[in-house]
Amino acid sequence: MKQPSSSFAKALRIARHARGIAQEEFDTISSRTYISALERGIKQPTIAKVDALAAVLGVHPLTLLALSYTDKHTSAEMKRLLDLVQAQFDELCSTRSAPTSKPATVAARNR
Repeated sequence: MKQPSSSFAKALRIARHARGIAQEEFDTISSRTYISALERGIKQPTIAKVDALAAVLGVHPLTLLALSYTDKHTSAEMKRLLDLVQAQFDELCSTRSAPTSKPATVAARNR
């Protein structure tokens, strides 16, 4: 059997097998053919579909996405990824709390 070509495909397959869920159990959100296409990397899901897939698997959608961005699927690799995400989240949220002002050129243009 050919290995999945996309990292999401591999993550979905790993999560599905770990939970002991058959492709047919996704029938409330997608056809077995679509799930198979996702796992073979032929199709890529939308964010809404990732949310629905995660609900069937009983995991947070970010768990599927995080699995998609790890190669070795080890705790150490996942910790590094989550530390990076946490640092970037903190950086983005700290800039959000700063007062927003229009750049001088935009402010001047709007007068």
